[in-house]
Amino acid sequence: MKAYLGIDAGNTGVKALLFDETGLELARAGRETGGTSPAPGRVERDLGRLRSDLDALIQEVLAKSGLQGKDVAGIGTAGHGNGLYLLDADEAPLAAIQSMDTRAAALVAEWDASGVSDTISKIALQRPWPAQTPTLLAWMAKHQPELMERAAHVLMCKDVVTHALTGRVASEVSDMGGAGLLRLPENSYDDDLLEAYGLAQSRSILPPLLWPTDVAGTVTAEVAARTGLAAGTPVVAGLFDVVASAVGAGVTRPGEASVIIGTWSINQAIVEKPAGNVFMSCGLTPGRYMAMENSATSAANLEWMVHHLLRHDERADGTPYALADALALASPLRADAPMYHPYLYGASSDPSARAGFFGIAGWHDTGDLLRALFEGVSFAHLAHLTKLRAAGVESENITISGGGARSPVWPQMLADMLGRTLAVAAQPEAGALGAAMAAAIGAGRFADLDEAAAAMVAPASQITPDPQRNAIYQRRYELWQAIEQSLAPHWAKLRQLGDV
Repeated sequence: MKAYLGIDAGNTGVKALLFDETGLELARAGRETGGTSPAPGRVERDLGRLRSDLDALIQEVLAKSGLQGKDVAGIGTAGHGNGLYLLDADEAPLAAIQSMDTRAAALVAEWDASGVSDTISKIALQRPWPAQTPTLLAWMAKHQPELMERAAHVLMCKDVVTHALTGRVASEVSDMGGAGLLRLPENSYDDDLLEAYGLAQSRSILPPLLWPTDVAGTVTAEVAARTGLAAGTPVVAGLFDVVASAVGAGVTRPGEASVIIGTWSINQAIVEKPAGNVFMSCGLTPGRYMAMENSATSAANLEWMVHHLLRHDERADGTPYALADALALASPLRADAPMYHPYLYGASSDPSARAGFFGIAGWHDTGDLLRALFEGVSFAHLAHLTKLRAAGVESENITISGGGARSPVWPQMLADMLGRTLAVAAQPEAGALGAAMAAAIGAGRFADLDEAAAAMVAPASQITPDPQRNAIYQRRYELWQAIEQSLAPHWAKLRQLGDV
């Protein structure tokens, strides 16, 4: 039996899963690697820890499966997009900035005011934002030039994993396009684009560009000795993790859409040509692109609530997320219930945005606040889906995946808000499955993503909407948006207070 290894390195952890050629999960292992915040607005990680966790995960997943390294026919990687990972000339880590970082917010404001953002948008088909890779590169060039002088390679998160396994420096179109570093629809580096960012001198440190299913390299003998993998095992270039999650949920054809309830709110649809006026677009395969509306406004809010308020709740009994689900489900949907804006890490359109509750009264309890949090996250997804539709991106089918898809609250809430039947992916770790599917193609088992999806993606479950709840949510969503608009100037003033 041949197996395929999918490795998914997100903002908060890394997972390794083994699948057979039917998509059956054989084993999994995971580590919470998290990040650090050395200063307000900064979110970074330890690459040494990521690499050591990777070795341990591979050993663990092989041991759990009972397979040997020679049984693994191919390896695929996925990782969070944007942020900034830099290596020096010796391929040692220089910087590891995650995609929730906001240090470059002022630079984006300068570009917006000067028209630079408009120039960039015409080429990359997305506007700059604080944690975008080229924005962070430009910030580093301005504020830490001595570090940039030592930089020899720009990588994305999953490229760091590929490099650790193969020793090869490379990336691919989904991650680099999603980071605003490519001219679209050509899926190519572009001198005019780099000039607009002020990064003309950085062309030489950009990695070779592949397609996601191209073989980037093979497992080295040193890695094989440490992990139990077989030397020479092919490792494909991999995928931007949100694209990998769509693929692992069976979303591979134009007209299909993916909603990912994870650290980020991901809302995307496959189109035959890049869409303008959306947050970002990127290539998937020749002739297919992903149009996206995304923000750091999803399940990270629940993670924060659990960590700070529920972790030590005596009712949690070791399962605080299950407690959160239960409390939210027990709280009835009322038109005048509290509301929550999920902007712990800013909003895609306003990096000054902050999270907060509105409308709390003395008779509300923890369950009411949790229901508000689930709802606020869902409203943020709804706002993004509405923007996609306004940009002409229509979808026949929407499939939900990500950690939040396992909750009994979020899928039903989204179906009710949208007033349409939604699918929920069968494999909760869709990103790792998508990476493994890319590996199976690179290893020659399947011809393309459509064929791999037909063989490896199990049928999704269906969630039907409730018309009465839909009517209540429509009224609440209108007020939620109005409150957000009224808060915008106060968020800006709050940020200015912190700059004094």
